[in-house]
Amino acid sequence: MSSLPALEEALPIRTVGLSKVYRSRRDTIHAVDNLDLEVRPGEFFGLLGPNGAGKSTTIGMLTTTVVPTGGRAYIEGIDVALHPAAAKRRIGVVSQTNTLDRQLTVRENLYYHGRFFGVSRSEAGRGSDELLEQFTLSERAGAMVFELSGGLAQRLMIARALVHRPEILFLDEPTSGIDPQTRINLWGILRDLHAAGETILLTTHYMEEADALCERIAILDHGKMLALGSPRELKEDYGAETVIVVTVDGDGRPLVAEAERIENVRRVEVDGSAVRVFANPADGVLVALIERAAAVSLAVRDASSQPPSLETVFLSLTGREYRE
Repeated sequence: MSSLPALEEALPIRTVGLSKVYRSRRDTIHAVDNLDLEVRPGEFFGLLGPNGAGKSTTIGMLTTTVVPTGGRAYIEGIDVALHPAAAKRRIGVVSQTNTLDRQLTVRENLYYHGRFFGVSRSEAGRGSDELLEQFTLSERAGAMVFELSGGLAQRLMIARALVHRPEILFLDEPTSGIDPQTRINLWGILRDLHAAGETILLTTHYMEEADALCERIAILDHGKMLALGSPRELKEDYGAETVIVVTVDGDGRPLVAEAERIENVRRVEVDGSAVRVFANPADGVLVALIERAAAVSLAVRDASSQPPSLETVFLSLTGREYRE
């Protein structure tokens, strides 16, 4: 067994050609396909993509719960496959599902998690109380976890992941399935953690969440990285086009040729009765599109215009609607 590498200049997270392939008699699925990724110290980094894009599998390989098919994953210079225990000590993980111990109180979930990671009794107790206060859970310290709402349970899971003071926090779709108000409250907690210097890797399929929180974002789909950059860079490089969607009565194909002749239209797609137009600049395009529809005897049932956003980035990269 090789010794641990020097960590002084190691990146918090790095992958080299990381891959995961699932094979059956009938099919081969490339869940993660030759992924090269680097996350900087103190960075709030996002993996954005639809369900099935490879986000959770990537986190699983980085946090030792999924064995890679190929490539390497490193946590602060430590090869995760060779030294899983050393890697685990440096990370905190919040999974998609509630993994709190239902037989323990709120405080006990924090205390015993710290003890499991080798934190002393006194430090585990002190750290639990500090986290209860930080996450506004002190009044519920003696409650059983099954008494908590979804939002409170999610806050407790994040607090528990921090008991042993990890250098890196992994959040796998932490706001999935909770109400919008609770989601916004959790955003504030995550911003505070980032401001305190925590390196955070977040997976999400909420475009607005990635835009609001992350300094850099990698967009994944079908296990491949489609784009990488800050939200602003991604919008400038890939999402400069406004997406205009017109839904007509009947087949939308007769409108395609008409739409392509409109000034500033870059690309036109049709899906049944929906015609999607990518334009830059978009001034006047929607009105012109409705007029062209009337010219080919198509009644417009619905029309919408979406300015450049991370969603238009995804549409530009994949040419199809974002999958929830």
